[in-house]
Amino acid sequence: MPFQEGIIRHVLSGQDALVLMPTGGGKSLCYQLPALVLEGITLVISPLIALMKDQVDGLKANGVAAELLNSSLTAVEIGAIEARLRCKEIKILYVAPERLAVEGFREFLRGLQVSLIAVDEAHCISQWGHDFRPEYLNLNDLREDFPSIGVVALTATATPKVRRDIIQYLGLKAHRTFLSSFNRPNLHYDIRPKDNAFGELLVLLESSQHKGRSSIIYCYSRKDTEDLSAKLCARGFKAEAYHAGLEAKQRHDVQDRFIKDETPIITATIAFGMGIDKPDIRLVVHFCLPRSIEGYYQETGRAGRDGLAADCVLFYSYGDKFKQDYFIDQIVDLFERQRAKDKLKLMVDFCEGFKCRRKFLLEYFGEQYAQENCGHCDRCIRCKDEFDATDIGRLILECVSALGGRFGTQYVIDLLRASRNARILGFKHDSLPVYGRGQSYSAVQLKEIIGLLIEKNLLIRTSGEYPVIELTPTGIVSLNAHNRLMLPQLRPSGKEALSKDKSAKKSVSRDIEENYDEGLFEDLRQLRKQLAISRGVPPFVIFADTALRQMAHDYPRDRASFLNITGVGHKKLEQFGPLFIKEITEYCRTHSL
Repeated sequence: MPFQEGIIRHVLSGQDALVLMPTGGGKSLCYQLPALVLEGITLVISPLIALMKDQVDGLKANGVAAELLNSSLTAVEIGAIEARLRCKEIKILYVAPERLAVEGFREFLRGLQVSLIAVDEAHCISQWGHDFRPEYLNLNDLREDFPSIGVVALTATATPKVRRDIIQYLGLKAHRTFLSSFNRPNLHYDIRPKDNAFGELLVLLESSQHKGRSSIIYCYSRKDTEDLSAKLCARGFKAEAYHAGLEAKQRHDVQDRFIKDETPIITATIAFGMGIDKPDIRLVVHFCLPRSIEGYYQETGRAGRDGLAADCVLFYSYGDKFKQDYFIDQIVDLFERQRAKDKLKLMVDFCEGFKCRRKFLLEYFGEQYAQENCGHCDRCIRCKDEFDATDIGRLILECVSALGGRFGTQYVIDLLRASRNARILGFKHDSLPVYGRGQSYSAVQLKEIIGLLIEKNLLIRTSGEYPVIELTPTGIVSLNAHNRLMLPQLRPSGKEALSKDKSAKKSVSRDIEENYDEGLFEDLRQLRKQLAISRGVPPFVIFADTALRQMAHDYPRDRASFLNITGVGHKKLEQFGPLFIKEITEYCRTHSL
């Protein structure tokens, strides 16, 4: 890719670089390829053991001399790797930032020929980032040990302020910033009201796009992950929970089974995050409200790293904000607490707003997105179709007017749906002409319409501890003028939503997978899984889904055509070519292709 080529050339020149590239965009290649060209060792700082292991497994599968040093190794294993490093038998060494504080390790590094330092997940160095790690501050001292060595810092999530921190703390000199687009065009963003969320989740997991495929479901608490996993297993799905309360070995085993395609569904807290280097995750669901835009972007970024279509679904309820508020209120540092509150407010704005989801995300990270409609998020897709909302819109405006702008959204909804709650009866609002006239709409739909009226500047929601909604001057004019009102098509609710989900998915999904042979693809997946088990590596280390789909489309039956498959080099051709060519040839023979 041209963008990667420019970074690689810059890194090879020995200069510092800050690289911002979305998950799945190919950040690793920006230091792995220079590592093969440069003399000496490339030192890679990476935050998680699992992430390091996946990277090293992938490099070894392609014939690259790579190793890692972390707390999972024995003293004997560490000694053997250090001996190989002294003998210049290793080109790429992965270490965790904590190892830099181990007595004697920095001195050991100074005795090696280090030619490049790569800092992965560099946003961890900033307190303004969503995943600050104090250990990353040690990297400033590391730079002092190697003042003439080029440093490349890489991340997928960094606001302009976080970028400035990375540059300052790592002491990047005469550096160049490479800013790729944060846009992930293969991801479909979908924010759904938390109305029968479990039922909708079942429909998603049973759909043709996701059945049997890798999925992550993020939950609020440890208990939530275990409860949801149990409910899914009771429905016949194979799911496991992952959270920080599990023993280290349990967490490793759960993650390992997921990576190796033995467990397709993981219900997890945010503890299941950066260490997931699995390219073929087709679905990421947030069953609760994320704490920040950065966290949401990072977690949804686990989906579709292979570039194929993937879905990111968030079930939103304003009530989930109070759960996060409780957690934030436990933060002792006042600055940190306020910062967390500000980030949560932006997350709520993202969920409740009516701007294109993609545009909101990109502009948050400082990237301009010229299109008003991306055509690939729930908001933009539904904006293509409108309905005549004149009657219901006018009814809501009349209701707000009758209440004198003294009540909030939920009160208006309760009134229109003929609630008999104590407040309505106490104020005698059940005698108002608008009482009960909105019962043909669900509470979720009424809330959505009110939000759309706010976006149209017909209503305004006041700020403060107890916000109320009022008519704007434009709303007053509209109410008196009897103007026709067109609004984006509403999302179906309840059982109607479940019955329409499958057909809707077909119309909105980026269907880039329809032209491959699904039968052959499944056979190749099974062969890949057998090879992965026998070698003790994740299946994607053998071949990515993109490669298998291309095989199932091109039917390569000789070495030359197999070498044209994406991800197939001469080493993989020698290792796996004969087995896959045999499988493809046999499939074509039995299916008369």
